[in-house]
Amino acid sequence: MSQPTAAPAEMAAISFADLTLLLQQIFERHGTSSDVAKVLAYNCASAQRDGSHSHGVFRIAGYLSSLASGWVNGQAVPKVEDAASGFVRVDAGGGFAQPALAAARSLLIEKARSAGIAVLAIRNSHHFAALWPDVEPFADEGLVALSVVNSMTCVVPHGAQRPLFGTNPIAFAAPRAGGEPIVFDLATSAIAHGDVQIAARKGELLPEGMGVDSQGQPTRDPKAILGGGALLPFGGHKGSALSMMVELLAAALTGGNFSFEFDWTQHPGAQTPWTGQLIIVIDPSKAGGAGFASRSEELVRHMREVGLQRMPGDRRFQERATSLAQGIALPAAELARLRELAG
Repeated sequence: MSQPTAAPAEMAAISFADLTLLLQQIFERHGTSSDVAKVLAYNCASAQRDGSHSHGVFRIAGYLSSLASGWVNGQAVPKVEDAASGFVRVDAGGGFAQPALAAARSLLIEKARSAGIAVLAIRNSHHFAALWPDVEPFADEGLVALSVVNSMTCVVPHGAQRPLFGTNPIAFAAPRAGGEPIVFDLATSAIAHGDVQIAARKGELLPEGMGVDSQGQPTRDPKAILGGGALLPFGGHKGSALSMMVELLAAALTGGNFSFEFDWTQHPGAQTPWTGQLIIVIDPSKAGGAGFASRSEELVRHMREVGLQRMPGDRRFQERATSLAQGIALPAAELARLRELAG
């Protein structure tokens, strides 16, 4: 006898602008400054708009829990430091990384256009969001951007027995003539931590090769991974090497914490990793020759010709167009809960 299926959740739609404002109100009500709330709300609403649900409103509970625990400073004012002709440093003050990036953005672009390349090193920061929103705006201005950020320990290095690395994502963005920029954001773990959390909440199993349980045995159960287990790197030793690279660039180079160096046990409810972030921005116009954006479009055209059906980021841009035209779809109960949090 088949099991009865759950009734589909009643859905509601909200515009991107209204969702951004709603989230801003939530952040401000729960302890952030207005400036921090604006940046976090735009970032979170952008992820929801573009179908990156593991980094959209799903993250609100984690943000609020971290703020309530006293683990992260929602009132922090980033300190921007002009370190060298092509180098900018920011002390995020124990606050979130995105406001630190926003504070340094204009100086970073100025240096990239002047020197051809510039580096932004963010330390003493918390990053709890998708990474592609950090780099896509640079591509919109004709620049190439690469960013890395490390996170809390939850990934077992290839060949090791215990977790050490974070999910340690890498994001890249490049302008493209005649189309949306080329943008991708990938975790160096086999699966993003947020996707494991969503699977656990839905009671779904993961594909093989995503993680291990507390005994180090392979498992498809997301709850076993979250409850004392760990994720695996993608691609075995190759993903593990990239994850190590991210630790070096995002933590060792910036002055941030390695994924294993912070202790949040005295802050029950803390969920935001206290680490570091590195962003490299390149002005391709300094390279000379054919326009970079046109060359990007040429590469995409040839990729299509050999049979590639979907470019990295295509689904995200399609979701964005739909959301902007029809509103962002959310379960009605979830939208009601957000409004309740906003007071």
